[in-house]
Amino acid sequence: MTIHGPGPNDTAKNEERLKKTIRNKEAAEMAMEFAEGEELAAIQKKNERREEHIDGLRAEILAEAKSRINGYS
Repeated sequence: MTIHGPGPNDTAKNEERLKKTIRNKEAAEMAMEFAEGEELAAIQKKNERREEHIDGLRAEILAEAKSRINGYS
């Protein structure tokens, strides 16, 4: 059995994940107009998690950019 650790950070992948998460959040916000009750609550909760993920990805992308500027790869 081979155990793989995390691979190197790929800024392009993080940027694409950020864009995808934002698109999903926006689509869910539109869906909320037609949802109610438990479905609405579930969408809201998921969007809260998406917002946390977006914040984390933005911070990671910024940190990677600062590292490149400072000469780290």
